[in-house]
Amino acid sequence: MTARISRRVFGRGVLAAGFVSNVLLPEGGHAQEQVAQKPPVPADAEKAAPRRILCFVGGYTQHGPPGGNAGGLTTFEMNPDTGALTHLATYTDIASPSFIALSPDGRFLYAVNEINDYNEEHSGSVTAFAINQASGALTKLNTVASGGADPAHLSVHPSGRYVMVANYTGGTFSLLKVRPDGALGEMTTLIHNSGPRMPDRAADNPPGNFAISDHSSAHPHMIHADPSGRFVLVADAGLDRVYVWRINMQNGRLIPARVPFVPMTPGSAPRHFQFSADGRRLFILCEQDSKVVVADFDPQSGLITPKQTVSSVTAHFHGSTLAAGILLSPDARFLYVSNRLGDSLAVFQIAADGTLTLVDEIWTHADYGRALKFDPTGRYLYVANQRSDSITSFRVDSLTGKINFTWDFTPVGSPTCIEFLTLPPRPE
Repeated sequence: MTARISRRVFGRGVLAAGFVSNVLLPEGGHAQEQVAQKPPVPADAEKAAPRRILCFVGGYTQHGPPGGNAGGLTTFEMNPDTGALTHLATYTDIASPSFIALSPDGRFLYAVNEINDYNEEHSGSVTAFAINQASGALTKLNTVASGGADPAHLSVHPSGRYVMVANYTGGTFSLLKVRPDGALGEMTTLIHNSGPRMPDRAADNPPGNFAISDHSSAHPHMIHADPSGRFVLVADAGLDRVYVWRINMQNGRLIPARVPFVPMTPGSAPRHFQFSADGRRLFILCEQDSKVVVADFDPQSGLITPKQTVSSVTAHFHGSTLAAGILLSPDARFLYVSNRLGDSLAVFQIAADGTLTLVDEIWTHADYGRALKFDPTGRYLYVANQRSDSITSFRVDSLTGKINFTWDFTPVGSPTCIEFLTLPPRPE
């Protein structure tokens, strides 16, 4: 077994009317079309009806490393009063949609297919969906090559014109043009990172941490634009670097910034990052040593200037852990981090200068928490727990930033990513 596989394995449609085919039906069940005539809804009543909140969940299917229990791409509806998620549909004609992202206008959804056999080049792929704005149903538009094996992350440029993909095992990242109908078009950029071999563990590990990150080669783990859309950043967990590129919006090509990358602690494996809303502050999460690096970001030059490093586990913690997800609160006063293996969530308070203070650490009540996501109301925080095959939720105290477990478990196979979308009220 290669180091790549061991690193990834370490992390062990339509159901309702109006949804697409490729569905999971109840045992012995049959899809039936039912038509009921109802009187028109008064305009005042329609205005008063609450907007619907949908939750899309991606994860690992049996096809693709490390393999998992997901049935495909799953849609839930959220109860804004209780935070409970109710299953609506599972789109099954997709392989390992381990990371998903919405277009800025909410009309399209894009998913990586974390596989390595899409074509003869052993590439992964990316799938585009249109979202029915009345029902939330997904309609597959197309699937294209990602430009490298096992894509682990993607994002949509703020303009909506490009989908950007990080191919973890392939060591590459790419930009794909978005067509007017939301489908994916030509690949405008494909770049392969290179650099010296880095250690598998960082020197500033938590005591007793046996978990490793694969540093055998380049492993881009996240790609995202800054809020202005001028720059594209790539966190490379294999080379311990965060790269900065300036994007040419006309042709989708990338040009290295004046300082093309900032090095992180050797072995630390920068995984994900979050920008402040004004784009002047950057929070970089390093998975192997479970540290957050706070940096200033110059939106004119793309320069990253680190100024603080803090641990996402308390000083009392000893043992193996790998940090996974990082998320800013809607009001940007707090930062949240998930720790796999340690199965904890860290809560940081953000000072006026951007520096962090750890104010709380709470058990996830599940195993191997990955992605974190606030619902659109900001009252609930959700965690995708890969090994527990569940999503857990926490009620958020907006004054202190602290979170309390709701004791609500949503079963879903091998979840790794969550996205929320608000839709108009359902027609009566």
